[in-house]
Amino acid sequence: MLIALAITALMTVAELIGGILSNSLALLGDAGHMFTDTLALSLSFFAIGLARRPADTKRTFGYLRAEILAALLNGAVLVGIAGFIFYEAYRRFNDPPKIEGGLMLAIAAVGLAANLAGIFFLRSAGRQNLNVKGAFLHVVSDALSSIGVIAAAGIILTTGWNYADPLISILIGTLILRGAIQLVWESVNILLEAAPRHLDASRITAEIGKVPGVRDIHDIHIWTLTSGVHAMSGHLLIEDQMVSHSAQIIAEVNQKLAQDFGIAHTTLQIECEVCQDHPVCQIENSRRQ
Repeated sequence: MLIALAITALMTVAELIGGILSNSLALLGDAGHMFTDTLALSLSFFAIGLARRPADTKRTFGYLRAEILAALLNGAVLVGIAGFIFYEAYRRFNDPPKIEGGLMLAIAAVGLAANLAGIFFLRSAGRQNLNVKGAFLHVVSDALSSIGVIAAAGIILTTGWNYADPLISILIGTLILRGAIQLVWESVNILLEAAPRHLDASRITAEIGKVPGVRDIHDIHIWTLTSGVHAMSGHLLIEDQMVSHSAQIIAEVNQKLAQDFGIAHTTLQIECEVCQDHPVCQIENSRRQ
């Protein structure tokens, strides 16, 4: 993350100067994009450190959600960047300025090389951590921007058609917007404690029902604390037996959840018969009906 941050910060300055000298919107847009990427990478790095802080009496889950908040903010910033690019492209379609294609091409080529280096350092962690995925998407969108700038510069140099600059910018903005919406959607789902997409509650219920001694499981809630950390709560209806045997059933259920579904944090309430009279049970039964 630090290496990618250093590369992005240096290229922000280079592309800003190059964009001003060449009068290229695509290059200036890429410089602005890289500047926000520098902020995003800084935020992601800070969130990683914050998420490692231990839990306390006020934050019993610790600061794990800090990474999700960072991912949500990064996604929102990307949406804003895409909107800015669309707006500036519209302005340039109405009044296309003269552009120095050669300088534009040289700076964009260096920027692409820097972005590819950033992708190399972030690619593996980005598959497992939503916060790092946000930073990774920033760098990927930078690389796409650089490719677009190179293409626009080539068209301008060979044909003199300056409309290539805002046209390519719109394509870049569309690609950025697509990744941003996906990142925001995933972050919001986690914050709303939606069930992870890859976990099927009905399959989990069926597998738990195979554990000896378990008669039923109901009132299941599955959610994500942060990237790769899933939790579940539920009520286990078991056969009437000694407390020590009940503890063994819980241990077997927890082992199955951890091994088969990657759910490491569970809260299971034991019941020996279906409750009917308790107010909480009445509410739950009416909800299921």
